[in-house]
Amino acid sequence: MPGIPQSQSPLGSMNRVLARSRARQSRHAQFSALLNDPSQIPVMIKLETGERIGSYRVVEFLARGGFSLVYLAEDAAGKQVALKVGDVAGGGRYVTRFLEITNQRRPEGISPDETPAEAIFFRQDGVRIDFLDVHEIDDLIRAEGKLLAAAKNPNLIKVKEIFEHDGRPIVALEYTRGKTLREKVRALEGIRLNWFLTIVRSLQRLKKNGQLDYHGDLKPENILIKPSGSVIMIDPALRVDERGVITTTPHYNPLLLRDSKADVMGIGIMLYEILTGVLPFDDVPWTYAGREQGGEVERLSLSYFLSFPPPKELNPNTPDALSKIVYSSLIVPDYGLAELEQDLVEFLRKE
Repeated sequence: MPGIPQSQSPLGSMNRVLARSRARQSRHAQFSALLNDPSQIPVMIKLETGERIGSYRVVEFLARGGFSLVYLAEDAAGKQVALKVGDVAGGGRYVTRFLEITNQRRPEGISPDETPAEAIFFRQDGVRIDFLDVHEIDDLIRAEGKLLAAAKNPNLIKVKEIFEHDGRPIVALEYTRGKTLREKVRALEGIRLNWFLTIVRSLQRLKKNGQLDYHGDLKPENILIKPSGSVIMIDPALRVDERGVITTTPHYNPLLLRDSKADVMGIGIMLYEILTGVLPFDDVPWTYAGREQGGEVERLSLSYFLSFPPPKELNPNTPDALSKIVYSSLIVPDYGLAELEQDLVEFLRKE
């Protein structure tokens, strides 16, 4: 096209789209081949006890998620930290699950009751779940480190430093002793409603201070309870907005929201799960979530999705006020953090 640089022409745009499409198809083919032949899957980053990484000495493996592994380590002064290391490829559906629910933690898999995050790609033609390659994971690890380093709140995990090791980013996090809410639920230990009130208030402070608009991936695995009873949120949803990617867990953020309503729904779903022992939704509306549509299509898709049994139907001992909180969190569009805080305070006051 005369007078128009190819990079700005329709042909140039089409070529860029085709190039990205071919690259992703190639990665899909490679990843499918690896899944069909597990012996060829690249070795994940396994740090050995005693190994030095940066200025830290590895003590033991702590946990893994859909895209990363976390190790306990010590600095030169013996102070403990948690090192977060990106995997070689990732996505919740690709993580190996053990056969039985277990508290045992091993790098090669997770317990079947855990819900690792997925990589959600937002496109004009809809939303899809995909895997991330090593470069995309490294971008997200860096983004998480910067996000947490900028947000100061006693109920949000703290970053000690971000550094590079063999060309890959490592995030050194404050090591927090305690159990995840998932472990508490699994062990049938007492769950305190004021933990959720603390989370709601912390999220409001973070938003008010301009430090974190929303967490975006609230779920039992991402809430730590210290022995003192204080609450720490970890692993906020990672976003690379210019690339249209967010990592979140659809069963706790089912509409793939990118605002504080995602956190309200996440809390409502956790309360439902604690009350009933199951998640409210068997599936999530991949086709419609996070995508604008109009009229009847949107109404029908949401009505199908949101038709879940009330918690009192599964657990007759559910207090009416708590059942209403769950309903409002999941169904009422303008029920936000402020309304949730007010209702939790009122319920706790009466109890």
